Amino acid sequence: MSEPAGEHERTMAFAEIAFGQIKALHQPATPRNYEVWYTYATGYNPSLNQTINETLAKNGTLADADLERVYATYISATRFTDKIDNVGTRVMDEINQVMAMMDAAVGSASSYTESLNTVSNKLGNAKDREGLRAIVESLAATANEMKQNNHALEERLNASKEEINQLQENLEVVRSESLTDPLTSLSNRKHFDESLAQAIAESAERSEPLSLVMTDIDHFKTFNDTWGHLTGDQVLRLVAMSMKQNVKGQDIAARYGGEEFAVILPNTVLRSALTVADHIRRAVMSKELMKRSTGQNLGRVTISLGVATARKGDTVQSLIARADACLYAAKRNGRNRVICETDPEFANAPEAKVA
Repeated sequence: MSEPAGEHERTMAFAEIAFGQIKALHQPATPRNYEVWYTYATGYNPSLNQTINETLAKNGTLADADLERVYATYISATRFTDKIDNVGTRVMDEINQVMAMMDAAVGSASSYTESLNTVSNKLGNAKDREGLRAIVESLAATANEMKQNNHALEERLNASKEEINQLQENLEVVRSESLTDPLTSLSNRKHFDESLAQAIAESAERSEPLSLVMTDIDHFKTFNDTWGHLTGDQVLRLVAMSMKQNVKGQDIAARYGGEEFAVILPNTVLRSALTVADHIRRAVMSKELMKRSTGQNLGRVTISLGVATARKGDTVQSLIARADACLYAAKRNGRNRVICETDPEFANAPEAKVA
């Protein structure tokens, strides 16, 4: 009994450290936050600990966006890898079983061939009717056995085909989950980065326009602190829904991080991108937010947006930087607006960002 008792004490110590960190930093005791700090307490993931320590040293705390990034990078990603590995193992098991059945079938076929050769020799030496009957009965029994073996192999192959098809579907679900933000159901940062890199390459190769919209919720931190994280999550989903309703085709809407979103618009010129951005802005502004627990009307939420188009030689970082600069120019100039690279507000904007 000493080993379970020791395990209990050890895990409780980790739990106490985790809750202590949550309490000290005044963070909500959500399952995600607890898991981050529990993992931190165990020390089993040095990279996670290093990232948290560096962030604490720099900022003195971990914001909700920091915790989400740590969770997505070091915990959630590991889970998806484990799921993929599990599916891969099951596929290999199926293949090994089918290969074993195939080996057995090859052995049966060889035996059947030998039996046919033996029967052929016996037929040549048969002297009477009874001898022929015995040979034919032996041949029929061998053929029947071969038929049964082939039938069993066919059933096993069909079952394996269905199993592998199901595993492929499971793998596709896991892949989709690994590229999707769980709160908003938009593309996550990983998918955004990969898609933007691909879009830039295709834009250059095909000489087609490409635009990028960066979006940030106005005064989100104040709203979140006032009404709580659950209502804050509701705001994030509202913005996500407005984005989904105004993108189509090859367009990719993503949660960039925290309260910041992005839309990749392939084969879209600046004027059209501005139209999409303003439709999203108006869609968000048109919705009234209700606090679900009380039914209280919390008013309307607004967003600021920046739009940039790809230039020759652009990288993911350079295109994001310009769109982001446009976004913060929109914030500096009153929020709830769209600003692009050609607007005078952007050309005259200082470098400092506005929260």
